[in-house]
Amino acid sequence: MGKRFAVYKGLQKPLIFRGFKGKFIYWGLGSMLTGLVLGALTMSLINMWLGAIVLVGCMVGGLFFTAGKQKHGLHNKTRSHDIFIHQVNLKKINSYGRKTSI
Repeated sequence: MGKRFAVYKGLQKPLIFRGFKGKFIYWGLGSMLTGLVLGALTMSLINMWLGAIVLVGCMVGGLFFTAGKQKHGLHNKTRSHDIFIHQVNLKKINSYGRKTSI
């Protein structure tokens, strides 16, 4: 009989970095990089002060948006509270199995 080894299956919890969990870490990083790029472009093309405002606005706004989305949960699903009525059409069932009619 061979040796048995314990298999490490991970923590079974999402990764957490500075309050952001799982996929929202990447969302926060994306908002930081987007703010940096847009701020740098605005600084070089238009005005230094406007670029600084755009940089801070995009970063802070993106992080607040990400934090707001994270409050809905890591696996957010749209839940509909409407009533859906599916029509039942049983007349077509008889014609599915036959190629020719009798």
